[in-house]
Amino acid sequence: MAPRARSCGAGFGRDGMGRGRDAAAAAPFAEGARPVQRRGVVYDSGTVLSGLLWHVDSRPRLDLAVAHRELQIIRDDLHCNAVRVTGSHLDRLAAVAEIGLGLGLEVWYSPTIWERPAEQTLQALLSAAAAAETLRRRHPDRVTFILGTELTLFMRGIVPGRSIEERFGTPTARERLKAGTHNGPLNAFLGRAAAAARAVFGGPLTHASLAFEAVDWAPFDIVGIDHYRDARIKDRYVQMLQPLLATGKPVAVTEFGMRTYRGADSSGALGFGVLEQRTVVLHHLRLIGRLFRVRLKGAYIRDEGLQARELVETLRILDGAGIDGAFVSSFVDGWSSKYSEDPLYDLDMSGMGLVKTFARGHGTTYPDMPWEPKEAFRAVAAHYGGEEGSGAEPGGTPEAGAGPRAGQGG
Repeated sequence: MAPRARSCGAGFGRDGMGRGRDAAAAAPFAEGARPVQRRGVVYDSGTVLSGLLWHVDSRPRLDLAVAHRELQIIRDDLHCNAVRVTGSHLDRLAAVAEIGLGLGLEVWYSPTIWERPAEQTLQALLSAAAAAETLRRRHPDRVTFILGTELTLFMRGIVPGRSIEERFGTPTARERLKAGTHNGPLNAFLGRAAAAARAVFGGPLTHASLAFEAVDWAPFDIVGIDHYRDARIKDRYVQMLQPLLATGKPVAVTEFGMRTYRGADSSGALGFGVLEQRTVVLHHLRLIGRLFRVRLKGAYIRDEGLQARELVETLRILDGAGIDGAFVSSFVDGWSSKYSEDPLYDLDMSGMGLVKTFARGHGTTYPDMPWEPKEAFRAVAAHYGGEEGSGAEPGGTPEAGAGPRAGQGG
């Protein structure tokens, strides 16, 4: 694949964003389609999911010097020109986004506000939008705001239920989704939220939707979808994007990924992984959780090659489909956490990270980091850098004095 320019290019504007599309652009492989312009990865700055007795934070602590180094690697070695920065800690989210912008990356600013009712969600999103506007004014044309993520799944009030299990874990809930009853409340919220966000954020606006959500894209500048490609939809993966391409607005696949065990592409567990959920809940119980160890829910075989192949195949498909932006999920996967040589406790198998994180110690490719690149890192880097098949290796040492020396978010 020919090398692609690494310039961030002009950002999306509110009027006539991106190129126009006709019927040809909606074809599975659009004739003359340019490769994906925003070559991105999801960078989690710390996302919170909690219940009455348990609390999960994907990155409880994040040193800003570590964030600077990781974003530097994302730019220089993964060859990204864009990063979707996610997170629930709004002050930390802003700090990490500012680091990315300082490194020349285009930032898609994505607050992850989960398991709250609509009004609380909206107020948190608007606070984040105001912070994003401050950064946008300093870095024109390089900040896009993502107004909510998978809200039918993660926000209370679109469908009945106070938890994901209540909203999606029963036959009645699944029948409601098939009937599409969630789309009315979802679009009512998004319309109101978009209007309010426009009052505080002057840049391009999008939403990270799900495939089963029929979003009204009129209030948005960019169409966004978290679109995972597993065996159940492989034969219609691009076809499912055609109604979005037909809007005439730029389309970004705001999240896609693959887990790291044999059969992950066909097991049906791509969405939530293969952790033993009982051990997850016990481990994250307040006060006593540290007495319990999370494990996988069965015997699995680590397969980094599968993850790498599936990600690159998806990127090639998106290159030919007329998509403007693609964001691999994710750089560090804090949800599934640590690698172990014991397969039962190798939680990274359930993860989508491009790197595997160690419980202690550091990697060899980047001796200053507590992780090691996986095969997927090298494969995505080769694709984004136009070097597929070259055998190019990541690595390097941090620039002397680069980045903040310390700093604790949260």
